[in-house]
Amino acid sequence: MNNVTVKPEMLLWACKRSGLNIESLLNRFPKLELWKNGEASPTLKQLEKFAKATYTPIGFLFMQEPLVEKVPIPDFRVGTGGGQQQPSPDLLDTVYICQQRQEWYREYVRIAGEDPIEFVGSANPDNSVEEFAARIRSTLGFNIEERREMPTWTDALRSFIEQADELGILVMVNGVVGNNNRRKLNPYEFRGFALVDDLAPLVFINGSDTKSAQMFTLAHELAHIWLGQTALSDAEAAQITGNKVERWCNQVAAELLVPLAVMRSEYKKNKPLDEEVKRLARYFKVSTLVILRRIHDAGGLSKEQFQKAYNAELRRLLELPSGSGGNFYLTQAARASKRFARALISSTLDGQTLYRDAFRMLGFSKQATFKDLGHSLGVV
Repeated sequence: MNNVTVKPEMLLWACKRSGLNIESLLNRFPKLELWKNGEASPTLKQLEKFAKATYTPIGFLFMQEPLVEKVPIPDFRVGTGGGQQQPSPDLLDTVYICQQRQEWYREYVRIAGEDPIEFVGSANPDNSVEEFAARIRSTLGFNIEERREMPTWTDALRSFIEQADELGILVMVNGVVGNNNRRKLNPYEFRGFALVDDLAPLVFINGSDTKSAQMFTLAHELAHIWLGQTALSDAEAAQITGNKVERWCNQVAAELLVPLAVMRSEYKKNKPLDEEVKRLARYFKVSTLVILRRIHDAGGLSKEQFQKAYNAELRRLLELPSGSGGNFYLTQAARASKRFARALISSTLDGQTLYRDAFRMLGFSKQATFKDLGHSLGVV
């Protein structure tokens, strides 16, 4: 077998970049220590397996020095994830997947002769928060009273996503990279992003976050779509960032989900805070963290009281077990967006798109899975 020459520091960089435990890599590649120390070299086949295991494009490993990777879209993260930190392969691959899907869908609707979506880029951060939250709510058909009657946060979130989908926005909700359940996305690194386009606006939501937190992320990213600003975010209700765009989007998201006028009329100051927070979270079908933020905005909590209550509630939520399971095809449709999946399947069945390309964009390898997804979406 022919061995290949790879700098040891590139192997070390790939290990660190992957975020994987070095012990697990050593179990898979017993000679890794020798490779890292320059005492031996891998074969090309071994290097290909190592590259796949560390989520590293194999060409990177032949470079003379580590590549300084950056997120390929404006990075507005300011929280725990930290926009200055090295982006994980999981984040980068997720953005790339969404960009590929958006590019395909844009060409699809362009050929179909569809008109640009008017509301994309129709706002600016100098506009009134209340005015634009009301405008977005009206365009979506987002009714507070109807949401109040929904039994769960999951139902409310599903309805919210469907409203955005109806307007032509591709909403993708996924907690893993593509369909790889071993590559779980970290909500502390990012909660979502918006890819603005007047024919194919796209919102991605980190599905590893709680359903109620996903609600705020979707509202925040929709504000980016109306603003016409592509961005990577770690949208958080407590965040009062110095960035003008992110601050405006957070404010619009909070007002969209929980109008301040309604909050003031519903909030009962004489009741225990924890009881009121839970009641109002059920009423508005949003996170208890959003409710705390709106109580603060309504003057019910000082800045210090709000921060203390917010941190305590955040700790409580982090200790709750996460749900799992669900219908496979509903999950697949949510991961790729129903609008995108329907378009791609229809185009493929019509012979306009190669099955190979459709499988790549959906993360499938079997035709039966592809057809079953089409059946579940009413396409086949």
